Amino acid sequence: MEYLLHILILICIYIILAVSLNLLVGYTGILSIAHAAFYGVGAYVAALMALRLETPFLLNLVLALIAAGAFGAIVGIPSLRLRDDYFIIATFAFQIIIFSILNNLVSFTGGPLGLPGIPQLEIFGLTISTHIEFLILACVLAALVYRTASRIVKSPFGRLLKAIREDEVFTQAAGRNVASAKVKVFIISASLASIAGVIYATYITYIDPTSFTLMESIFIISIVIIGGAANLKGSILGAAFLVALPELLRFIGLPSSVAANVRQILYGAMLVIMMMWRPQGFLGEYAFGKNSGDRSQKAEVRTNRGNDA
Repeated sequence: MEYLLHILILICIYIILAVSLNLLVGYTGILSIAHAAFYGVGAYVAALMALRLETPFLLNLVLALIAAGAFGAIVGIPSLRLRDDYFIIATFAFQIIIFSILNNLVSFTGGPLGLPGIPQLEIFGLTISTHIEFLILACVLAALVYRTASRIVKSPFGRLLKAIREDEVFTQAAGRNVASAKVKVFIISASLASIAGVIYATYITYIDPTSFTLMESIFIISIVIIGGAANLKGSILGAAFLVALPELLRFIGLPSSVAANVRQILYGAMLVIMMMWRPQGFLGEYAFGKNSGDRSQKAEVRTNRGNDA
């Protein structure tokens, strides 16, 4: 029973990560591979505050949101002036920088040894220690993140994000502040991702840099793409499917070393299959790669028309 509850808690954590990334990838058309870095910022802020200052969980959660949002602004303001492959490279660099800081700043983050002994979570004097209690908390926070993202995408700001995704040049020509909107959604996405980090740190009670690597960012992207870009329900489906999938390998008798390799093969094969035959994912409304190319062609056609005129 506890094993099943553990899997459900992990699914809730990845739902938060996938929903927050979907605001960028699905609704704005921005592919970032630095999401695990914001996930790690939230985890380390919560862990350090609890260990060093013994601050309460809710305060740690707020500080993690602020810290991740600040890092999102630091990355987003200069990087979002770039486009396509150049922006991806910029987020890749940030991911590597954050991992290097966590891994090498031994006196502060514990370096490769990580931060053990994170205190048990307390809310209003109630200690949350059992799996079922953590699952309830994780479900509540995942629901809040989903509700927040849903309100964003249905608001005028959400319609602006979709317009940027469909045709950034035309949206800017219509008088919209595209740069400001992209920075704002980047900050929101980073802040929401930190919530997953806070839950993870307080649940596992031990964190180290290997939980927040580039491969983790790619895994979160896989959830969004396979579940469905521009569909928040697709993020839920993708998280449940990809988190539960490797656990099924345990029941067919594969050794753990072999199962890990098979899991990576399955992830890669599924991504290839989805991008070839259903690039919008299971429930998605937006095929990221295809539409990106269409937008580039449209922008080029408009530029050529302007030159001809």
